[in-house]
Parts: sequence; C-alpha cells; structure tokens
Amino acid sequence: MIKKSSGTTETEKMLAEFCERTFLKLWSYPNPYKDDGHELCDLLAVFGDYVFIFFDRKKQLRETPDKDPQVLWDQWKRNVIDKQVKTAHGAERYLMSGRHIFLDAKRTTLFPLAIDPTKAIFHKIVVAHGAKEACEKASDQNVYGSLAIYYCKIDNELRLPFHIEIDKHNPVHIFDSHNISIILGELDTVTDLSNYLDEKLRAIKKFDELNYCGEEDLLAHYLINFDKKNKRHIIGSTEDGFNIVMIGEGQWLDFINSDLYRNTKKENKVSYLWDGLIQRTCQNALEERLGGNSDLMRGSSAIFEMVKEPRYFRRSLADKINQAVLNFPDYPEEFTRQVTFLPSYIPEVGYVFFQLRVPANYREHHDYLDKRRTLLEIACGAAKNKFSHLKKVVGIGMDAPKFAGQTNSEDFILLHCEAWGNDMRTYYEEQNQQWKFFGTEKLKRFNEHITEFVPLPTATPATSKTNSKFGRNEPCPCGSGKKYKKCHGA
Repeated sequence: MIKKSSGTTETEKMLAEFCERTFLKLWSYPNPYKDDGHELCDLLAVFGDYVFIFFDRKKQLRETPDKDPQVLWDQWKRNVIDKQVKTAHGAERYLMSGRHIFLDAKRTTLFPLAIDPTKAIFHKIVVAHGAKEACEKASDQNVYGSLAIYYCKIDNELRLPFHIEIDKHNPVHIFDSHNISIILGELDTVTDLSNYLDEKLRAIKKFDELNYCGEEDLLAHYLINFDKKNKRHIIGSTEDGFNIVMIGEGQWLDFINSDLYRNTKKENKVSYLWDGLIQRTCQNALEERLGGNSDLMRGSSAIFEMVKEPRYFRRSLADKINQAVLNFPDYPEEFTRQVTFLPSYIPEVGYVFFQLRVPANYREHHDYLDKRRTLLEIACGAAKNKFSHLKKVVGIGMDAPKFAGQTNSEDFILLHCEAWGNDMRTYYEEQNQQWKFFGTEKLKRFNEHITEFVPLPTATPATSKTNSKFGRNEPCPCGSGKKYKKCHGA
C-alpha cells in the first residue's frame, strides 16, 4: 500500500487537494525527499514525460509604518520568490541526475513513478502567499491583488513592488494566493494544464518580453486566443513582427462574466463522471485492491489513456455514457448487452463502453466476472476491426448501472493494436460471430461536433452597453474562427 503525504502546512494541503484533482491520485505526491534525507519540493507530479515541480511558500507582507515599503518588499521577494526559484532550479538538476526520490524522510519508500531525464518535460512552479492584501492596498487598479510577472532577459533587476522579474532563459511559473485556485481549478486535467504551460514557455522563448498583471489574466488571454489553423490556444500572435506581449488588467474578470463561460461551466458538470471512474480505480491501486495485470504507474493501462482526455472531451464522453446507461433496454429475464463506441481526443484511440445484464442466478457463478471481461475484450477487438485507424482501444465494462442496484464493479481493458495482422483480425472476427458487436442491424451511428466552449442554446440580444475587455474583436473562444462580436458577442 502506498501512503502519501497530504502536505504539512495549510497552503501545502490546499495545493495537494488541487493537484489530486488535476493529476489524480496516482500521479501527484506531496513532500517527496532526496537521497540525502532533505525535501525535494512541496509536491511532485509526474504523468508520462511531464514533470511538475511545485514549491509553496507563505510569508505575510505586512505594512510597517516605520520601515521603507521598498525594503519590506525586497525582503519578502527575496524570501518567498527568489529562494524558491533557486531551489526549483536545484530540484530540476537533481531530477535530471537520475538520483532516487523517496516518499518519506526515512527513505523507506521509493517514489513510484519513473522519470526519464532524456525525455522529461519540466515545469517548475512556485506558489507565493502573503502579498495579496498589501498588493490590493498599493493600487486601486489591481483587481485581485495578484502579482505582476515579467519574463525577459534580466540585465538590471526590476525593483518595483508587486512586480516579479523572471529570467526568460530559465523560466519558472509564479502563481499566488488568488490565482493558484483559478489555474488548477480551470485547467483541472493533465492535458489542459500541460498545454497551457507548454504554450506559455513557447511564448516566453519567442518574445523578448511577456508581461501580465496576474496569471489569471494570462489564462483568459490564452483561452480566448484560438489558432484555428493549428487547432490550439496561443499566447500572443503567430505572426512575425511582434517582440513584446503585454496582457492588460481585468481580462479574467471580463471572461468569467461572459455567458459563454458560465454556460460552459454548467455543461462541464457531467464531465466529472469520467473523473470519478478514474479516481475510484486509482484509489484501489493505492490500496492494492486492484486486480488484473496492468501497470497503472508505468503508463500501460486503460486508466492512463483515460487521464489524457481534456475537460471538454470528458464532457462529451461522460454525456454519452450517461445516455447509454439511461437507454439500456429492460428485459429482466434475458441476457442483454449493449456496446457503445466513443472516439477519443487522440484520433488513433477509441473507447468501448460495454454494459451487461444477466439473470441473477447467472451472476452468482464463480467465473461470471471473467466471462464479462472476455466479452469486453471481444468487443474491443471488434471495434478495431470496425475502425481500422485505431492504435489503441480502451474498454470500460460493467453490469448495466440502470439495474445493478447499489453495488457494481468496473473492468478496464487496454487493447494495443498498432500491429494488427490478419491473424488478429481473423481471431476477433471468429470470437465475435456469436455476439456481432458493431455488426447488428440495430447499430446506430451519430456525428457530433464538440467545442471547448458551449454557447447558450438561444442567443439573446444584449440590452445594455458593455465595456468588456473580453475581446469583442478577438477570435471567439468557441473555435469558430469568427470575431467574438460576430459569433456570440453582443
């Protein structure tokens, strides 16, 4: 059984809770230790080749009338930012060396995830607490009390209070008390967070300077700035001729007050069904109550593939699972099954959702679950035969929840099918002759266009003037390619 720390301070515990939702239970570990018994960082999250190194530091920046405010700021920044940035660079060097990591100070339990220094993509993140109130009092224009961040080539250090200058050639992400919950709350999947941080590093490298008044404003800019050609969010511009990007104050506030944002958050609620499936399995793995032969820690598993789905795709997947559960036919005394194929965010991956209902006496057989898993495997093989472009098929099987009562269990299968010769095709064709998965006359196919942002079902003309910085002339975040004011704006 793997015992994880939950963080030692109040802010570390908050960070651990956020990261457990974003990276999920198996891939985030608070307070790991180096081989010399010293703490490596406050939280280490590893998923595939991505390595997220978190440092959390809290020191209240207090107003003291008899002391120079500049001196107070310099002391706070030196203790809370500069020292942590230096330590973050040291932690990255330690991980690059390939030395051991432990989950406890006594060094009895090794860190369970492998890090390949030759492939690792590092994101160093410092969460700084304690300056919010002082920052708010210093300027009426500061909406939230967030720290202003400057990524540039450092020649002469900037000494303005509440402004942090970071070397663009060795960048570290700086979050604060206000925006840590926004960043990890909005980007609460590994794919969404890593895409944002990757794009941020790309922009830092491309432009001479990247300046913004708060990380939440940069996030708003990123989310509404969609490159339709490359199908990704960007920071700044893809065009040449720009060397500085400056993000104005208040973009996040305008963004979250838009109908498009509020409706998307409402529609996303169903997506957490997907997270629930993953989290239950991860907890079973941590408690060593998970059967089967998959290696969740090393990436060769159905769960690992499921974690890759971004939030908007989880919304669609969970919605289709819900529909399949509700539409399961009611034939109480008959052997009834239903398969649903669901495409993934990753084009060469697909999901098979398999539900089974059998008479009660059949479920009491000692090998019932083995037979259910066999049927799920056949359905996955049939999906590959049906959709030849697939390289991986993930199977999710269970007794039909509509009739299963209060207890149920899930099966997960990952079928690797990059190499799919005639022998494999023939084998699953023969196994599927009796069941006819994806080959019955009742098979129905639906096409659906999925967008990250979901507009209101009925557009309602605005009746009041707006001075929103959300970007009436910016590309609409729904990905249509139109200007916001011509797509969903007033």
